[in-house]
Amino acid sequence: MSVRNKLRSKLLSAWIRPGVRQRSRDWQEARRRIAGRPHVVTAFLQLDDPYSYLLARYLPALADHYHVDLSVRLSAALGGDYEPAPDMQDEYALLDCTRLAAELGVPFLDKGSAPPVDQRAGLLDELAGRAAEDGFAEELFDVLEIYWRGDAGAAARRAEEAVPGAAETVIADSQQVLARMGHYNSAMLHYGGEWFWGVDRLPYLVERLDDLGIARRNGDDVLLASIRQVMHMDLPVRPPAAAGKLPPIELFYSFRSPYSQICLPRVYALADAFGLDVVVRPVLPMVMRDEPLPPKKLRYIVRDAMREAETCGVPFGNAVDPVGAGVDRCHAVFAYASSERRERDFVLNAGEMIWAHAIDVSTDTGMRKITAKTGLFWPEAKLAMEDDDWRETEAEDRQLMLSLGSWGVPTMCIGDFVVWGQDRVWMLARHIEELCDTGEGILV
Repeated sequence: MSVRNKLRSKLLSAWIRPGVRQRSRDWQEARRRIAGRPHVVTAFLQLDDPYSYLLARYLPALADHYHVDLSVRLSAALGGDYEPAPDMQDEYALLDCTRLAAELGVPFLDKGSAPPVDQRAGLLDELAGRAAEDGFAEELFDVLEIYWRGDAGAAARRAEEAVPGAAETVIADSQQVLARMGHYNSAMLHYGGEWFWGVDRLPYLVERLDDLGIARRNGDDVLLASIRQVMHMDLPVRPPAAAGKLPPIELFYSFRSPYSQICLPRVYALADAFGLDVVVRPVLPMVMRDEPLPPKKLRYIVRDAMREAETCGVPFGNAVDPVGAGVDRCHAVFAYASSERRERDFVLNAGEMIWAHAIDVSTDTGMRKITAKTGLFWPEAKLAMEDDDWRETEAEDRQLMLSLGSWGVPTMCIGDFVVWGQDRVWMLARHIEELCDTGEGILV
């Protein structure tokens, strides 16, 4: 392993070591008390980001249920190196939020088939002109609703009150604050040194505020609690008969992606519950495809992955970055393992060893531990690592992933139903349930 990789691996492990998050929370709370500051939740919302709209639907309930000061900023994601394949991401976000809104029971594009994009500039300027006023949060929530319910008439009326050019300065100021506080995206909440993205991570903030004991009343808020209820994945006790006619689950996976590692055992558990096969298609990580990964983004990803791993019960937290030779060797041995029908064992073992046990797969010592646990013949594994034939398959699988409308991992699909991100394993499960629903119900 290169000196650079060693340093990067030590940094990764420092960020995700068990207990780091709680110590950081305790430190932040101590600082807040000493300074006598209130509990402040800062929201960065972007008008043309559907995730910001869905998040905004829950923020009044958050402010009502907890003793927090809610600071809402009209902002925008930083883009550039932080947002690969922006057009593809925008298209997927619309699809994903359409599905997510339906599951959550949130109205979405119900007054029009598309957001009134021709009124976007006017709406932004109108909002920016009110940014310093009391009640700005409610104004922003209202305009987000107008935009993402497709209410063209209301959008046109609001845009008539615009102050031309006001938005540019307000959004730029918010982006500077966002970057200074340590993030790059929209639909973000910040509290006490910790970031929470969209409705998917809002339950973590709720959990933290509950731990602080700052709820205004006893019991859970029904609306806030509904998020986790919707995203909970129930699996059948036995595979439904209708599942026998379904195609396999395909998983586009990266040995360097922490989210891939968190997703992997859950996808196999889902497949086993429905009696389905899984086809794993490893692809190279973005940094090995000449795509940038800014340090700020890497730091957020691994810290967020640590939270998710703890929630999902996936071993995680002591890592060695496999980028470069380690990833190449994993691809080569995966091809060999597939020929022996041991690809499932290999990919599960490799992921856990890399992300939970700090095994360096760029070395023979490290890789041999994984092949031994998998039951692979070491001389054959060594021979496989001298072969580059896997690169052709990887390129084909990567192109297939792109053709499905996804730019990165983990991407999962069954038939023509595609989801991106380990956050959506539950949604994949829900779709499979629907495919298996013959009207007789499924025992879960």
